[in-house]
Amino acid sequence: MTFLYVLALHIIFIVTWFAGLFYIVRLFIYHTEAETMEEPAKSILQTQYKLMEKRLWYGITWPSMFLTIIFGVWMVVLNPYILKEAYFIVKLCFVAGLVLYHFQCHVMFRQLKNDEVKHSSFKLRMWNEVATLFLVSIVFLIVLKSNTGFIYGILGLVIFSGTMLLAIKLYKKSREKKE
Repeated sequence: MTFLYVLALHIIFIVTWFAGLFYIVRLFIYHTEAETMEEPAKSILQTQYKLMEKRLWYGITWPSMFLTIIFGVWMVVLNPYILKEAYFIVKLCFVAGLVLYHFQCHVMFRQLKNDEVKHSSFKLRMWNEVATLFLVSIVFLIVLKSNTGFIYGILGLVIFSGTMLLAIKLYKKSREKKE
């Protein structure tokens, strides 16, 4: 019964971690787009975005990442045989990639906090989809629990990535037409 409670908490914090990752990059996009605005709108918006980013990042996203990892490790302690499963090792590699993604978001967070706008809103929109790729990969791996399923999952991931890239480009073109 303990395992199920730990699993439930793990899933809850996965959801809040991804929510934080998805929303923080969206805030980065808005923050970056405010750079092109006239004063005083630029200062007002960027001040507000900095506050929102700080609250989200330190109040939700970082704690959710730590709690996801803690409950994940706890599940492995309760169920150590899982470490012998190939799909689970691959899943851990994707989780490691997600943690690196999180740390790169932190670098972006600090840059914007220091008024360093280093990425275009288009690049940030592309970056935002990386978290989606991690989410899709990890969910397919954990649900299918097989290497064959993983191969189909990767194929689907490639198709999904291409579709997302196309959608981003089409969205960019439609925005450019409106402006």
